[in-house]
Amino acid sequence: QVHLVESGGGSAQAGGALRLSCVASGFSYGTYSMGWFRQLPGKEREGVAAFNSAGTTIYATSAKGRFTISQDNAKNTLYLQMNSLKPEDTGMYYCAAEGRSLASWSILFQQYYNYWGQGTQVTVSS
Repeated sequence: QVHLVESGGGSAQAGGALRLSCVASGFSYGTYSMGWFRQLPGKEREGVAAFNSAGTTIYATSAKGRFTISQDNAKNTLYLQMNSLKPEDTGMYYCAAEGRSLASWSILFQQYYNYWGQGTQVTVSS
């Protein structure tokens, strides 16, 4: 059974940084697509950054140049390094996984992911 557990959320000042972690279990890391999504207050969940097992990484426009997605296969851990944080980054952040290599055009769309963590809250103050 696939299990995803996020951590690393919290409070930060605008311009600051946070690193989110997602420990994954129950699947073979290299065969999955994985990503970070977020739900901002009053909005639907949206893709932030994701990659497929073919090595394609996609960032949302809002994340480009500020956020970096990475993984440590030995630790079965996915990371999201968030720099230059803005108040509009405030929201719940989720780790997601899907047991196949998603097409590049789809990896930021939540409907293609079957496995989700419980989320971790990020709050950025001005």
